[in-house]
Amino acid sequence: MSWDDRELALLRELWSLGHSATHIARRLGCSRNAVCGLLTRLDLKRGHKPSTAKPQIRSAPKRKPPLSAACARAAGKKVSKPLEKPQPKELSKRQLYAMLAEAVRNTG
Repeated sequence: MSWDDRELALLRELWSLGHSATHIARRLGCSRNAVCGLLTRLDLKRGHKPSTAKPQIRSAPKRKPPLSAACARAAGKKVSKPLEKPQPKELSKRQLYAMLAEAVRNTG
């Protein structure tokens, strides 16, 4: 798109008044990207607004240590016994070979 002096003057005026690139594009009858590209080439920028938020840094409140979740007092004795794992049964070579032979017959 070629820009004539009248369109450039209107673009500069609308931009300085704070209109958006979309609004300017509608007024000029072109795309928003064309307006943004020309604004970039003309080095027209808007001043950034200062942030309105003024964060304050506060210290974290001190917390009391939590009590035990189960009960407030310590348990007097251990209630449960550790589980005894059964030891695997020892098998002889003859029993192992018999189990292997049976497994081979079942898979065949």
